[in-house]
Amino acid sequence: MAEFEIECKDLTKRFGAFTAVDGVSFGVRKGEIFGFLGPNGCGKSTTIRMVCGLISPTSGAAFVGGLDATNEAESIRQRIGYMSQKFSLYDDLTVAENLEFFAGIYGIRGTARKNRMSEVMALIDLTPYRKALVASLSTGLRQRLALGASILHSPEILILDEPTSGVDPLSRRRLWNLINDLAIRGATVLVTTHAMDEAEHCHRVTMMQSGHLVCTGSPTELRASQITGTVYTVDCAPLFKALNVAISIPGVADASVLGSRLHVRVEDGKLTSDTLQTTLTASGITVSSVGPGEPTLEDVFVAVAGEAA
Repeated sequence: MAEFEIECKDLTKRFGAFTAVDGVSFGVRKGEIFGFLGPNGCGKSTTIRMVCGLISPTSGAAFVGGLDATNEAESIRQRIGYMSQKFSLYDDLTVAENLEFFAGIYGIRGTARKNRMSEVMALIDLTPYRKALVASLSTGLRQRLALGASILHSPEILILDEPTSGVDPLSRRRLWNLINDLAIRGATVLVTTHAMDEAEHCHRVTMMQSGHLVCTGSPTELRASQITGTVYTVDCAPLFKALNVAISIPGVADASVLGSRLHVRVEDGKLTSDTLQTTLTASGITVSSVGPGEPTLEDVFVAVAGEAA
């Protein structure tokens, strides 16, 4: 048995003089949720399209379930569930009619089709909407339907390209609950996102910047290996004025708003919590507390992307 269900080896894609993906190598194990992270335009979707066999690489290779994505693309498409970042179902059909249409494409007939459609609608919690026109659904419901359509044929490998793009926080959580459930059932999941908080749901992640992979590991491993210095959580007001002040303080490597508090990462030995509080207070910020904080995957990406640049 191959070690990886999905594997990329030095995958490269050029469009004229522009290199969109440059020597990308990674592998996804069976039953793993593997997050492919990076900002918009970094090359994630181009990589996904090569993995699915939708476009050919300039050089390198991708394998899915042991099949070559360049030479066996049609066989791969029959075995995977693919969800693109752009909603691709039919607005003028109902939820049930969309699922019935895709069940027909996948060759699911008769009683098996009826049973599988019922199973999927229950799994994605769309049974109450079975007769609703897709055009009338919220973005979150439409994304759940798109995920349902991609798993009708019970694929063992799922490739999800920014499945939560444009949905509200509650819908994002429900979609990720569905993805986790599918992985527990044995599916291998490759999912792209530019939202670093979503990566916490993944077993492992890789981060991409300008066509290059900059680091790979579990969220815990990356926070431990890629982040240096100290992180502070600051309860203060006004929050965004404090952010602007913090960024300008010597010794501060990065600062961001996290919830209702300021999240500050400082370089090793450069700034104590007392000095940080004193400096903020001197700039007219009311500081209630400064305490230890935990590094986030956004901290990791900012750190490694800065090094890569």
